[in-house]
Amino acid sequence: MHRKSFSDMPCPIARSLERVGEWWSILILRDAFHGLTQFDQFQKSLGIAPNILARRLNALVENGLLERRRYSERPPRDEYVLTEKSQDFRPVLWTLLAWGNRHFAPEGASVVVVDAATGITADPVLMDRVSGKVMTHPAFRSAPGPAADHRTRARHAAPSQIATEATP
Repeated sequence: MHRKSFSDMPCPIARSLERVGEWWSILILRDAFHGLTQFDQFQKSLGIAPNILARRLNALVENGLLERRRYSERPPRDEYVLTEKSQDFRPVLWTLLAWGNRHFAPEGASVVVVDAATGITADPVLMDRVSGKVMTHPAFRSAPGPAADHRTRARHAAPSQIATEATP
């Protein structure tokens, strides 16, 4: 049974999940951010079956999140290197890490984000680059963009407007 592909959906969250939503992909990227580059390193770190690891690495390469580089011809061996696109994913991982610590670590944080210069624990937040404001609800919300289709516009309509449109 094949799962539904999100790659053609107009939603940027769905499209992102198509690329990194499978948990092995996120854990592979986590390990790549920690310096792992070789198949055997990922396999040892994750305890993942070789066939699944190969599929996930191939998908990450196809989606431009890792670059495959040959480092040995005999035997043929490749390393997997982070790309600019995957570097943009690092803050997403840090935010997920902080969220997990806050809500799912009753024993306390096992990993934290720290200031590299001082070692002081950081508290990642999402900030708007234009205004410099911390992005919280209700001060910020999602809205249809220029390429939004009718369904996306309807999904973002005010609740009272949705009820009116649903009534014959």
